[in-house]
Amino acid sequence: MGKLVVIEGLDGAGKRTLAKALTDALAVQGRKVATGAFPRYDDDIHAELVRDALHGRLGDLTDSVHGMSVLYALDRRGAADRIRADLLDYDVVLLDRYIASNAAYGAARLRQHADGEFVDWLRALEVDRFGLPIPDLQLLLRVPSAVAQSRAAHRETSEQRERDVYESDDDLQSRCGAVYDELAAAHWLSPWEVLDGTVDLRMDGLLDRYFTR
Repeated sequence: MGKLVVIEGLDGAGKRTLAKALTDALAVQGRKVATGAFPRYDDDIHAELVRDALHGRLGDLTDSVHGMSVLYALDRRGAADRIRADLLDYDVVLLDRYIASNAAYGAARLRQHADGEFVDWLRALEVDRFGLPIPDLQLLLRVPSAVAQSRAAHRETSEQRERDVYESDDDLQSRCGAVYDELAAAHWLSPWEVLDGTVDLRMDGLLDRYFTR
């Protein structure tokens, strides 16, 4: 049975870069790695609806924190069987965002903390009701919100992509970072490790701690 490892963090934290570095390092060790990212904008109707809503194409849907969170959760529910199959076939399944991203952004939008009602509700939905696989390890790539915002803006310019309503809300990003810190401190759902996203990360120490045979 493989390990389910999730990389979490703000938009612009460097999650894709870390995912590639970790995948390459595991491959050098001879590990088989399956990768994925949420939302699955091009593969799931619920994720497509999320994208439309975030760009103002579905009226006032984004005003409903719970409504948006259900769409995110349904996207993951649709991928659950594939994740379970990959855990049987691969040594590591590495995901860019997962359940905790829904918890962090939803709580931040409602100005709640990680021990608030929304996070409890979200866990009951995605874990208890939908039965999503629980991560073995969650990696929080922590960067100051100003750094994340600058990186995200640069990426959007280079990719010629318009910022969505969450990405363009700097205050939301700051609150979300605080909730992520609380989730990590509480080891919500499973063990967390906090990584400094402002420095070049060494993969060997991470591999030694969590991926030894």
